Amino acid sequence: MIKIKGKVTYEDLEGGFWGIIDENGSKWIPVPMPEQLKQEGANVQLTAIVLEDYQTVYMWGTPIVIKSFHTLPLLN
Repeated sequence: MIKIKGKVTYEDLEGGFWGIIDENGSKWIPVPMPEQLKQEGANVQLTAIVLEDYQTVYMWGTPIVIKSFHTLPLLN
């Protein structure tokens, strides 16, 4: 399990998809992305499992399964 703190983004590539960019600039693709997190720019903190042998059609980020999450307040 890993912990990720980052921002939700919608990428308009290859049909479009939701992802998360963490504080270090790493990109993550939740499989599937919870509906509650589909908010462009939302700050999130989550616990996830990396899908080591999983391939997506998107050439962007590392696939993960989210086990728990919560949103964080927006920073000014």
